[in-house]
Amino acid sequence: MDCNISKNQKNCNCTYDPCSRKGACCDCLRYHLSSRELPACCFPADAERTYDRSFEHFARLVAQRSV
Repeated sequence: MDCNISKNQKNCNCTYDPCSRKGACCDCLRYHLSSRELPACCFPADAERTYDRSFEHFARLVAQRSV
């Protein structure tokens, strides 16, 4: 299966502009999971802009019913 980076980039909500993994979802996921984080696409826009992609932040958002 080939990665359709240009199609993925259209749906990528990551606001970190210099990111080299935009649209390469498998690379992005691998990178973030190795740091106990989730990628931007798991977060609502206001939470994503904080760049706190930690599991703990995601769990707080779930508890607040923000996700």
